[in-house]
Amino acid sequence: MATVARPRPAALNLTATAEARIAELMGKAPEGAIGVKLSTPRRGCSGLAYSVDYVTEATPFDEVIETPGGTLYVDGASILYLIGSTMNWVEDDFTAGFVFDNPNAKGACGCGESFTV
Repeated sequence: MATVARPRPAALNLTATAEARIAELMGKAPEGAIGVKLSTPRRGCSGLAYSVDYVTEATPFDEVIETPGGTLYVDGASILYLIGSTMNWVEDDFTAGFVFDNPNAKGACGCGESFTV
């Protein structure tokens, strides 16, 4: 009996507003951009921060998430910190930005700029 491979669940979930923001970003992307990339560089008081930037080439270990408006690449070195997270885009009267609900985060700094796992 042949084994049927189930599709692998996405490592990161995106809300509709996050997908819409990626589409908006790709609509005004610089020439040569193939998508946006999420990474978790070491920064801030708690150790890791979320960073979203345009990307011009994929690296072999990047996680690739296709959205209706463009491709989101997740840095291969960051994916372990992000598995099961939800990425959302939130705007209010004072701020706008991607917000992450990360079940792997054990703590965050008071200003919300960085987290620890």
